[in-house]
Amino acid sequence: MKCVLIIPAWVPEDIFSSKTAASQINYWQPLGTLYVASSMIKAGHEAKFLNGAFITHDKIINELSRFNPDFIGIYSTTFGWKKAMFTATEIRKITLPIRPCIVVGGPYPIAMQEKCLEAAPDIDAVVTGEGESTVVEILERLSQGNSLEGVKGVVFRDGNKITKNPPRPLISDIDSLPFPARELLGNANNYIPPPATYKRKPVAVIMTARGCNRKCLFCFQIDKERKLGIRYRSIENVMQEIELCLKQGYREIKFIDDTFAADYDRALKITDEIRRRRLDFTWFASACVNQVDKPLLKAFKDAGCWAILFGAESGVQKNLNTIRKGITLDQIRKAVKAAKEVGLTVHTPFLIGIPGQTFEDGLKTIEFACELNPDIASFHALTPFPGTELYDHIEKYGTMSEDLADFTYQGAAFIPHTMTRDEIAKLRQLAFKRFYSRPRVILKRILGLRSVHDLKAAAKGFRSLLWMWLKSDVFRNHENP
Repeated sequence: MKCVLIIPAWVPEDIFSSKTAASQINYWQPLGTLYVASSMIKAGHEAKFLNGAFITHDKIINELSRFNPDFIGIYSTTFGWKKAMFTATEIRKITLPIRPCIVVGGPYPIAMQEKCLEAAPDIDAVVTGEGESTVVEILERLSQGNSLEGVKGVVFRDGNKITKNPPRPLISDIDSLPFPARELLGNANNYIPPPATYKRKPVAVIMTARGCNRKCLFCFQIDKERKLGIRYRSIENVMQEIELCLKQGYREIKFIDDTFAADYDRALKITDEIRRRRLDFTWFASACVNQVDKPLLKAFKDAGCWAILFGAESGVQKNLNTIRKGITLDQIRKAVKAAKEVGLTVHTPFLIGIPGQTFEDGLKTIEFACELNPDIASFHALTPFPGTELYDHIEKYGTMSEDLADFTYQGAAFIPHTMTRDEIAKLRQLAFKRFYSRPRVILKRILGLRSVHDLKAAAKGFRSLLWMWLKSDVFRNHENP
């Protein structure tokens, strides 16, 4: 069958303030979509990918008219749900030889399931979990002219009735999946993280494991009860994908596991294998502060890792306890110190608007960020994405925006009982100003300029910082459609 996978058209200002978008925008490879595409191809179907980050809505519609697909899959986040519905409606207006089956997947449809079909009459079905096996079975049914009745992991429209099939068990053997179909991306150089967060281009994204055994209040997992925990790929399978990426011309890899060091020995073996094979690439990973030590971080560095992300989240212990982070301030200090000592660039995200957090707690978090002095600090608004503990029990923790466009880490979609929306915006802006305006930070950035890329990244950062000082409402008046 002829299949098209779509990310609806969007622009940076849909997510970020127009004043800071240049220094925040990132275009990550959509791994979930690419995994589904590779599974389609393996099953003998023809797959095409249209990414609305780089082409307009009209271009997407024109491509569909030309390609005449039998199946259309639309990816949707929470903030992108309105765009997904709009795209489906516009597709139905096209005169095509056959009526394509329109299916949606992604974080928002997985969380909301049948509610998506109730809200969007132009969509035929929702994939309610991991899509690789489910979509292949959907295509098999469609090619035979059969109903989707009984296809696990699907909610579908059957005339005027909406039918919810049983959930599909999560894939336990991740090695069985074909590698993401990166060949569908087009120009790989389009897919880059934010300025100053990568060393080389093009950048590939790899996930060496799925799932998480932690229970952070704000984290979305398909396995909500964490029954399966973390499903690891074999080290050999990971190495095969790394080598394939290098053959495809990628020069840097971002490992986007929830925590790359969840299995300490496995992480160490991966770094040993990278060194043994003498693979030439730079890489970046995320890790939990209580799962690393200096020897492991030194092994990362020796294997080509240049940066690490630690989810610090807060500088107040009670706030960390509230979000069930399972770490302490001292563990954060120790991990950041060790990473810096071995020569890694350190990125620490923080959250503003944690349940129970006060304005004074927010100020302490800013002070803590300055004390840690990581190379990069970000200050996000805590967001109650559907499917998370925070969303499911919102009344207990605070209030929630009814505008899905606010669910971006930038718009304050969640307001704890102890703060106001304006206070969250004020704290975020104050945090960026205080952290990045320190003389030693500015001097370090200037002395660290080594290339035209470094210069461009620094210029974008300075421009965003200038807006922070000139405007008092950079985050308060976030421009969402």
